[in-house]
Amino acid sequence: MNEHRAKPLLPKKEFYNRLFVNVLWGAGIVFVSLLIGVLGYHFTESLGWLDSFLNASMILTGMGPVNVMTTTAGKLFASFYALFSGVVFLTTIAFVITPVAHRFLHRFHLDEKE
Repeated sequence: MNEHRAKPLLPKKEFYNRLFVNVLWGAGIVFVSLLIGVLGYHFTESLGWLDSFLNASMILTGMGPVNVMTTTAGKLFASFYALFSGVVFLTTIAFVITPVAHRFLHRFHLDEKE
């Protein structure tokens, strides 16, 4: 939880700790999402582990699939995984940027008081 606007600005060390924790949360979200994609591609399309990893990575980063989906299950999984990946991207960016944006707005608010 971020500090209230009436409280003083966090010291830099605590701010960097908060930022580091949020980056770790973002990395964890990406890792779990990548794992879901790898397992999904592996079991719905019978792709090898490396090809599954490649497809999941490409979808998760917004680049698009590498292999053509041939099964109905694979096509459905790829569709839902692409939608899921968009939400994961936005969530991860929010986790990483939130401490920076909060510090900026908090500092702006402190300047306004003075």
